[in-house]
Amino acid sequence: MTHESSSIAHAVHGRSKTISPAQHAVLDYGVASTFFSLGFSLMHRHRAASTLAFLNGAMVLGMSLITDYPGGVVRRLSFRDHRTGDMIQAGLAAVGPALLGFAGDAEARYFYGQALSEVGVIAATDWDAVDQQAR
Repeated sequence: MTHESSSIAHAVHGRSKTISPAQHAVLDYGVASTFFSLGFSLMHRHRAASTLAFLNGAMVLGMSLITDYPGGVVRRLSFRDHRTGDMIQAGLAAVGPALLGFAGDAEARYFYGQALSEVGVIAATDWDAVDQQAR
């Protein structure tokens, strides 16, 4: 098997991960900032969406600060456990509009889109890269 066909096989079988821990950290801080910006922009016209944005932003920022990856400050949460937190956060973004009573509002679309995006980031992240760097 050639190197090229081996790479294709890895990609087809889902073993090729393109987002490194450092890239994931950058994405996390960007997502947190976006949620906080959204929360402030909606504060006076859609309280429920604003609240959900602040909850999601706080969750992403909090996990980022305590994750053992480039960009983590306290580094108490393993990168693999961070993945579990990402899954919970994606779920919160996906069901939050229904839980807070605005599932049919235009503001809910941001949360649905972010949840879908988060699933893609989870799937594309190399969750074993931190362990491989430590060897």
